[in-house]
Amino acid sequence: MTALAPTTERLPPLDPAAWTEEQRRVAEEIVSGPRGGMPGPFNAWLRSPDLAARLQKVGEYARFRTSLPAALNELAILIVARHWSAAFEWYAHYQLALKAGLAPAIAEAIAHRRRPEGMSEDEAMVHDFARALLETHDVPDALFARLRARFGERGIVDLIGTLGYYVAVSMTLNIARVPVPPESDVPPLP
Repeated sequence: MTALAPTTERLPPLDPAAWTEEQRRVAEEIVSGPRGGMPGPFNAWLRSPDLAARLQKVGEYARFRTSLPAALNELAILIVARHWSAAFEWYAHYQLALKAGLAPAIAEAIAHRRRPEGMSEDEAMVHDFARALLETHDVPDALFARLRARFGERGIVDLIGTLGYYVAVSMTLNIARVPVPPESDVPPLP
């Protein structure tokens, strides 16, 4: 399966002049937070403001407050983006992953659905956990034990939360057909 090539946004940005008071409150909450804007799924989610408010809080935690190091968290997000062939998610988090210190070769291998070579032990654990959970809906006991020994139970739950949140994001982006900006220099998913 290749990345989606959206042709028409199904849920384009709503006109702020037409927002309800609830939509305006949620949008202001998102924009005033650490994101500073409403990229990706947020305009689509505004169609259900209560859901948008709740999901954006989960996302704020998963992206900015998780107990996992940023590079490992971004690695997990790239794995979800690739699993769902979510072109916009890949575009947005590819840049963040490299900025956080993930090697470009690791991102490239993920883009091609290969297990990256040369990963650190921590990267390999996060990679294997994310792939197992997304693909088999479980993880082997030995991998669970290694991850718990390294990151604790909080780290495991934070990783699960990040994976789950970005599954929701990826599904929204794909269904809404949120496009990658045409001027993007991020290598697209094959």
